[in-house]
Amino acid sequence: MPNLVIVESPSKANTIKNYLGSGYKVVACEGHVRDLPKSSLGVDIENGFKPHYINIRGKSELIASLKKDAKAASKVFLATDPDREGEAISWHLANALNIPIERTRRISFNEITKSAVKAAIKSPKKIDINLVNSQQARRILDRIVGYKLSPYLWKTVKSGLSAGRVQSVATKIIVERENEIRNFIPKEYWLLDATFKDKAVKAKFFGLASDMLKKDLLNEKETNDVINAVKNSEFKVISVKRAIRQKIPAPPFNTASLQQEAAKKFGFQAQYTMRIAQELYEGVNLGSEHGGVHGLITYMRTDSLRVSDDAAEITKNFISEKYGNDSLPPQIRVYKTRENSQDAHEAIRPSDITLEPEMIQKQLSSGQYKLYKLIWSRFVASQMANAELDTVVADIKSDKYIFRTSGYVIKKYSYMALYETDDGEDDGDDSRLPDLKEGEILKLNELLPTQKFTEPPPRYTEATLIKFLEEKGIGRPSTYAPIITTIISRGYVKRDKHSLLPTELGEITTTLMNENFPHIVDYAFTAEMEDSLDGISDGKSTMESVLGRFYNEFSKSLEIAENKAKSLSITVPDEETDIICEKCGSRMVIKNGRYGKFAACPNYPACKNTKPLDAHKTEKTEKISPEITGLKCDICGGNLIIRNGRYGSFYACENFPKCKFTKQITKDTEISCPICKGKIVLKKGKNNSVFYSCENYGKCTFSTWDQPIKDKCPECGGLLLRKKGKKTVYCYNTKCGFKSSDDKYFKDDE
Repeated sequence: MPNLVIVESPSKANTIKNYLGSGYKVVACEGHVRDLPKSSLGVDIENGFKPHYINIRGKSELIASLKKDAKAASKVFLATDPDREGEAISWHLANALNIPIERTRRISFNEITKSAVKAAIKSPKKIDINLVNSQQARRILDRIVGYKLSPYLWKTVKSGLSAGRVQSVATKIIVERENEIRNFIPKEYWLLDATFKDKAVKAKFFGLASDMLKKDLLNEKETNDVINAVKNSEFKVISVKRAIRQKIPAPPFNTASLQQEAAKKFGFQAQYTMRIAQELYEGVNLGSEHGGVHGLITYMRTDSLRVSDDAAEITKNFISEKYGNDSLPPQIRVYKTRENSQDAHEAIRPSDITLEPEMIQKQLSSGQYKLYKLIWSRFVASQMANAELDTVVADIKSDKYIFRTSGYVIKKYSYMALYETDDGEDDGDDSRLPDLKEGEILKLNELLPTQKFTEPPPRYTEATLIKFLEEKGIGRPSTYAPIITTIISRGYVKRDKHSLLPTELGEITTTLMNENFPHIVDYAFTAEMEDSLDGISDGKSTMESVLGRFYNEFSKSLEIAENKAKSLSITVPDEETDIICEKCGSRMVIKNGRYGKFAACPNYPACKNTKPLDAHKTEKTEKISPEITGLKCDICGGNLIIRNGRYGSFYACENFPKCKFTKQITKDTEISCPICKGKIVLKKGKNNSVFYSCENYGKCTFSTWDQPIKDKCPECGGLLLRKKGKKTVYCYNTKCGFKSSDDKYFKDDE
């Protein structure tokens, strides 16, 4: 009888099949097979919070098939993911399939490689009931909050609403930031720069020479006082400090930092990042050239920065061979993990460091390649030597004031040739050293005053919200993406391009929660609850005690809130659309139903007209008067017109639907692609964002958010790109590593 291996996903099963011989059958359970019932609370609060699990609807045939396979197997290996959720799935499988304990083997692996899978098969273990109870406690907590709070929201706010424990806290974070922005009062301040004759130096006003402390210019009068004092005064260099500064590489990724960096560099949403990372972890077919199906990264749900000794040693040898011993640090790097981290797994890293991204690019989708290259580059860079910056800071005195200028050049690129993060540090105004000497007298060319106003804090993006949640200890790696997805799908938060804004519903609900359930939405309480769940997994506390302490306070708050609810009268206006009801002429509103959002007449029940929102989008597009372009269709020769779609404007054939030819609107930059020598064009993406790509994109892989410029790299003659949002140009050729902020590259500031 063959041994049975049960994993969660079919793609993971396909990968593991290649590593095990004919004595093993590998099947997928497709996630959880049991859960709490949807129609009732499913938790016996009076009997120690005992959960009542049932088989998930629609999985009866799968469970029957798994039972048959388990019964025929000599041993059953439960190989679900190596975290609490995976441990709980294995426990549910053992119970649902009635697998005897003596034939049950729990195995897990941080990376899906042949050696890791075979090592796990040789060293099976028992199901860790502490991890299972920790997951159960989280599930029961969320079920209690959802089932007890939702009816309260139905009575007080709006029917059909649902509440969540951590989701309510996330909504509160976004609401509070919006209130900060509304209440923000701008404050005036001024900047004052000085330029000099015969010196390519710009110095910024710093402060008083007497105390050498930075002073802000708060208004025009203060600025004019400085200008009047120095405009006819001598400018003398009183201090020139030169130093070699060490720049340390960023640590390898954990879940939160991966989601943040993917959002910043590629605009990926957290949910998309995790889906692609899951594919890379479970395995991609690289073809016979690279050994078939291969798991490319380690487990992607982790809060740890730890790297195994074996992986660190292998990476050290790889760096030595590829980049030379000068690129190695004095000793293998060890990065400190946050105090509240579980540290159950390693940081996210490539499972095989020798599989360089460019080697397997053809076998990966665009998203897979971008994310794998990001993970590979960041990890290798994290194990390399510090970069060295040759820095200069010069102080220039005029009258009683100090002006300061600074600059740097990269003396040793090291890890920066491979990967560089925007760490927010100010390395200087220019990527060149000001050529100044102590005691030198400078001739003033011009004083440049600029009025400024302080700005409110920016709205949260997915990346910055995840960073905040991580810093406060709210949620865990596996929950960040679902939290954001949930608060948006429930209508508490909406996206505006890359920003997250609270809806009116989200603000009203947050106010109610703050007034009636302050402990539920308290940051510290939520973080403490995460620590309590960690305590269950460590065996330091029990599921019953943690749930009991929570429910004792929650039930009292709920009773008080429900008594107050009788006198509350809160109405949330429906969101209007521009769809006109053809039956009564009213402007239709957006409603939520069991199958999602739809347009409905506001005069219900007098008028019961409804429409799908997607159908309206099509109607709306067709009603727009098309713009004739003078271009011809490549298929039928008809006129091309401009239409508006989900992601902006595009060219379409006037003979639609007979001819379905479409073409994206692009702008030729007249710059050649560094890969295939085609033209680089400017394209419009989602939410009206723009990016650059090769005109042959699809066949050619070149694309970037940064702006290509016509100047060539002075070191290798390659393509130069202007870094988005920064006065920096860099060479597209990563092996070159050229980087500059010279003004000559910014004459045509587009």
